Amino acid sequence: MSIKTIATNRKAHYNFHLQDSVEAGIVLTGSEIKSIRAGRVNLSDSYAKTEGDELWLVNAHIARYEAGSYLSHEPTRRRKLLLHRKQIDSLASKMKERGLTLVPLRLYIKDGIAKVEVALAKGKKRFDKREAIIRRQTEREIDQAIKRKRA
Repeated sequence: MSIKTIATNRKAHYNFHLQDSVEAGIVLTGSEIKSIRAGRVNLSDSYAKTEGDELWLVNAHIARYEAGSYLSHEPTRRRKLLLHRKQIDSLASKMKERGLTLVPLRLYIKDGIAKVEVALAKGKKRFDKREAIIRRQTEREIDQAIKRKRA
């Protein structure tokens, strides 16, 4: 199995407390998969939501394919995510119960097929983000002090 990561959502780890994640297939057009293979994807402001019995990826930006015709795809159109019915139902119930949201973490190609890893997430408050920044800075300072002592 070969997995090639195309895009990651680095903002997700900063803005959300992440819980369980699920791998989902994604319905694409021909020009979209060509743009994905070229690495022209942005997941930073995207999210997934349920409508009826389906799961949709909203606001994910896949750039137009340069060599495509004028009838190319819309860059931020909604894309259907492919999961089993039980998975969609359980995710939808968790989103309703606990006030969680579905956030895409990364988009990758696995054995020639585009996949999206989505995770249930709860938004961080401003003080949580400050704590994460302070923790990261102190860890960095400790690592630098240890390296200076060794040298």
